[in-house]
Amino acid sequence: MTPTTDLAPELRQLRVLHVEDNELDAELVAQALRKGGLLASVVVVQEEAEFERELRAHRPDVVLADYNLPQWKGMEALDTLRREGLGIPLILVSGALGDVTAVECIKRGATDYVLKDGLARLPEAIRRALQEKTLRERQERSDAAMRESQAQLEALVHSALDAILTVDEEQNIIVFNAAAEKVFRCSRAEAMGKPIERFIPQRFRAAHSVYIRKFGDTGITSRTSDSLGTLRALRADGEEFPMEASISRAEAGGRALFTIILRDVTERERAEKELAEKMAELARSNADLEQFAYVASHDLQEPLRMVAAYTQLLAERYRGRLDEKADKFIDYAREGALRMQSLIQDLLAFSRIGRNGCAHVDCDAMVEEVLLTLGPAIQESGAVVTHGSLPTVWANRSQMTQVLQNLIGNAIKFRGTKPPVISMQAEKSGDHWLFSVSDNGIGIAPEHAQNIFVVFQRLHTRTEYPGNGIGLAICKKIIERHGGKIWVESQAGYGSIFKFTLPSEGPAEEELCGEEETLTNVCGV
Repeated sequence: MTPTTDLAPELRQLRVLHVEDNELDAELVAQALRKGGLLASVVVVQEEAEFERELRAHRPDVVLADYNLPQWKGMEALDTLRREGLGIPLILVSGALGDVTAVECIKRGATDYVLKDGLARLPEAIRRALQEKTLRERQERSDAAMRESQAQLEALVHSALDAILTVDEEQNIIVFNAAAEKVFRCSRAEAMGKPIERFIPQRFRAAHSVYIRKFGDTGITSRTSDSLGTLRALRADGEEFPMEASISRAEAGGRALFTIILRDVTERERAEKELAEKMAELARSNADLEQFAYVASHDLQEPLRMVAAYTQLLAERYRGRLDEKADKFIDYAREGALRMQSLIQDLLAFSRIGRNGCAHVDCDAMVEEVLLTLGPAIQESGAVVTHGSLPTVWANRSQMTQVLQNLIGNAIKFRGTKPPVISMQAEKSGDHWLFSVSDNGIGIAPEHAQNIFVVFQRLHTRTEYPGNGIGLAICKKIIERHGGKIWVESQAGYGSIFKFTLPSEGPAEEELCGEEETLTNVCGV
C-alpha cells in the first residue's frame, strides 16, 4: 500500500455504526478509536429495525457488532448488509469468542474480530478492513471494465465482415466469429476447440505447421499474406477457396495465441479472370481492327488511283467538247477521288501509329526541325513562334514530330485577322512533363473541346479551312500510346492552349513504346 492509500480513510471523519447493548462497552470502543488516532462519528444501535433504519439514513464506513445481543446476533447484521447489497466491512467486537466460532464467522463474511479485552487492536483492524474494501472495490471496477472491454471486443470480432479465428499454441480454435461461420460454412459450436488444420487443404498442412512454429520463434507480432503468396483454405464441405490473410501473435497468461484475419477472394479472383479475358479479347479485336484498317486503306489505294487517273484523262480530253454540266460532273468525280485518296492516306497513317520503337528525344531540337518544315507557312502567315527550354523525353521521334507539327500547323492555319503568335513551354508536374502550345487564333468553343480529337471531326467547311479532320485524332493516339494525355483549354475568339503530358522517366515509356506486339498488350490496340 502507498501512504496515500493507507491514510485515505483518515482524511475525513469515519462513520461507524456500532451494534451494542452495553453503554459502557460502547464508550470503551469509542475511546479506543480516539486513542488509535481515528476521527470517527459513532452511532450505537441495539435492535435490528434500528440498525436497518440507520443503515439506510446514514451509510456507514464500517460496522462494529457484538456477537451476542438479547434480541439478535451480530452476524445477523451481516445478512442485512448482504440483502441491501452493501460491501461495508463488519468487525465483530465481543467479550468472548472461541476460535472455532471466530473462524466460522470469518468464513461467513465477517472482516475481522476483536475481543473487548484487546480493543487497542481495533483501530488497526478498522484501517485494514477499509484498505481491503478499497482494494476490493478497485478490483471490482477493474473486473467490470475488463468484462465491458471483453464484451466490446467480442461484439467487434463477431460483427466484423472478415473471418477472424484465434488459435492457441496447440493450434486449437478458441475464437470463431460469425463471418468465419459464413466463409467456412461451419457453425461456431462445431469449430470451437477443434484443430485449425480442418480448414487447411491436406497438401498445405505440413507447411502450415512449420510456418506457425517459425513465426512464433521470430518474435514478429504480425504478418500479412503479401509475403506468403497465394493462400488456399478449405470449407467444411471440402471446397477449396482462395483467400487473403494476416496473422498476429500475442501472449496471454504466458501462452502464445495466434489470430488470423482472412478474406475470401473467390469473387475477386473470378472478376479479375473475367476482366483479363475481356482485356485479351479486346486486345485481339483492336489488333484485328487495326490490321483491317491498314489492309483496307492500303488495298483501296490502287483502285482509287485508277479512278483519279481516268477522271483526270476525261477532264483533259473532253473538257469543252461536252456541255458545261458534263465538265462540272467530271470535276466533281475527280475532286471526290482525290479527296478519298487523301482520307485513305490519313487513315493509313493513323493505323500505323505505334509500329516503331522509342529513344531519348531532345524536344528543343525536334521543335527546330518542325519550324524548318513549317517555314513557308510561317513566312506566308507572318507567324511568330517561340519556345522555352524543353526537356529530353523517352518517345518515338517521328511520332512526336508529327504531334508538334500538327499542333503548331493548326495554330498557323486557324488564325484570326492578326498574325499568329505561338508559344511552346514545358514544366515538370509530378512524374510527368506538362507541355503547352498556345496561340492567339480563332479559338474553340468549350462544347467542342472533346469532339476535335475524334477521327474526321471538323468544325469548319473545307472552303474555310482545308484538311480532313484527322490531325488531332493522330495527336491523341500518339500521346496516349506514350502514356500521356492531351486536351485543349480555349474559348471561341480568344485563342487556344493545347496541353499534353509525357512520362518523365524513360523505362516506363520504353514499355509503352516498344514494338507492335508490346503496344498491343499494353495499350489494348
